[in-house]
Amino acid sequence: MSTSQQRILVNGYGDTGQLALDRTDLPPPGPGEARLRQHAIGVNYVDVYFRTGIYALPSLPGPLGVEASGTVEAVGEGVDPAWLGRRAAYAGLPVGAYADVRNIAVDRLLPLPDAIDHDTAAAVLLRGLTAHMLFAYVRPLRPGDTVLVHAAAGGLGLLLSQWARALGARVIGTVGSDEKAALARAHGTECTVVHTREDFVAATRAFTDGRGADFVVDGIGGDTFPRSLDAAAPFGMVASIGQVAGEVAMIDLDRLHASRSIAVSRPGVFRFMADPARYRDGCSAVLHHLAGGLRATIAGRLPLADAAEAHRHLEAGRSAGSLLLTP
Repeated sequence: MSTSQQRILVNGYGDTGQLALDRTDLPPPGPGEARLRQHAIGVNYVDVYFRTGIYALPSLPGPLGVEASGTVEAVGEGVDPAWLGRRAAYAGLPVGAYADVRNIAVDRLLPLPDAIDHDTAAAVLLRGLTAHMLFAYVRPLRPGDTVLVHAAAGGLGLLLSQWARALGARVIGTVGSDEKAALARAHGTECTVVHTREDFVAATRAFTDGRGADFVVDGIGGDTFPRSLDAAAPFGMVASIGQVAGEVAMIDLDRLHASRSIAVSRPGVFRFMADPARYRDGCSAVLHHLAGGLRATIAGRLPLADAAEAHRHLEAGRSAGSLLLTP
């Protein structure tokens, strides 16, 4: 039978005024689907990209959100009834996580061990899959490598730093304040650069005896990206994973070759997760790192109806750690 659903819709691409709370009827789960009563919803910067139209939604008005955790309360045809009552989380497309309840393909659900609470799962899964993609597929990390992580006090930055340290790497992190620097250091950065008053390229070269970072993870874009190239070591790699500060300019390949023979990657975690085997592999890696001590830092929890305020926090850079919505 159908059930009542509350969700956030994007009425049109633009500012946070385009977000609105919608009430509708959710049909029963279809074949291969489960209905998940959601307890914690992850807020990610990619949600801003979908809201503003940098990434296109399937249609408008359209739902938002790509990560949540909850409890299975109904299953569709062909789904093992053992799923009923099971705690589970998911990350990835299709969008629609900004809701109190939703239907989702059961093969996207990750059963949660008792030791992992809903908040942790919703704060970690997508970011953990991103870390696994970067450090196992894009540029496999080796013990002793140096990684430069921008926005190291953000939800993704805190997780990347921990993950890289667990793999034996040394981590340089950029942050915007002394308060954020302390948080980043507590999560694994050995060299922490307050970019509002320090040159991160010079700091990276000083930390590495002039060599540069083996791997630079840049989710900032804009004017920061060319400087990230300058911070890379010979035959190092720079991964562009976002554009908070604006689009990344065209790259002069001759410059990459002439300077230090740098490799550049533009990996997409949704494309990575589209392969079921990679998705399962990444979920297993997240569980492994959580069991090994990976910590989720929750910056705040807001009601689902306050999704617009969560977006304003993200865009203003006010949050250190992960933001969650609670139905």
